[in-house]
Amino acid sequence: MIRLVVADDQPLVRRALRAYAAQAADIDVVGEAADGPAAVELTLREQADVVLMDVRMPGGDGLSATRQIVRRRPAARVVVITTFDLDEYVFGALEAGAAGFLLKDSHPDEVLAAIRAAAEGNGLVSPAVTGRVIAEFARRAGRVPEQAPGSAGRSGPGSTTPGPAVPLTGREEEVLAALAEGLSNAEIAARLVIEVGTVKTHVSNIIAKLGVRDRIQAAVWALRRPGN
Repeated sequence: MIRLVVADDQPLVRRALRAYAAQAADIDVVGEAADGPAAVELTLREQADVVLMDVRMPGGDGLSATRQIVRRRPAARVVVITTFDLDEYVFGALEAGAAGFLLKDSHPDEVLAAIRAAAEGNGLVSPAVTGRVIAEFARRAGRVPEQAPGSAGRSGPGSTTPGPAVPLTGREEEVLAALAEGLSNAEIAARLVIEVGTVKTHVSNIIAKLGVRDRIQAAVWALRRPGN
């Protein structure tokens, strides 16, 4: 079972997200939070696997909460839920280590897919905004996604994107380029005429070699390296 926490300051939104998750036999909503601090406390107390996190909450924003969760419970994955305005909170949450980004008007199936992808250690960005999210990260000179504590190849503000400790293979470079376009595993498999399982293996290898947290940060790494 995937242990899920829903964090949003609007009761109706929390109720709707909980209803979405309740449709799935493999998801157990272990708590709801109306602000960031409560989300952190619930995640730690309930040993949650995934957190659906709003970024704008009067009692404590989701950005700070995401950073705390990533630091204090690395096994938990945060999926940001917000409106269409891609503001500093959204990008900050992804930089802080959020595993995905969804719009509040996403289809229930998309929400469930994001929860499952996060639980499996994969990142998922809503198709409606994938290009904007990745392109904006790539545009911001001198800024890189914050990685989990102890990650290899960590860089700070103003630093250049380092090369991987172990070179990527030709196929891994192809998969990385597809990640930078925001393609899903299934779409990458179709493009490269390989199995989805093989794509997952390549993505895992890429993440390990680059020393990043997930596929989103790998995509940002690809777009920010010299020559792109």
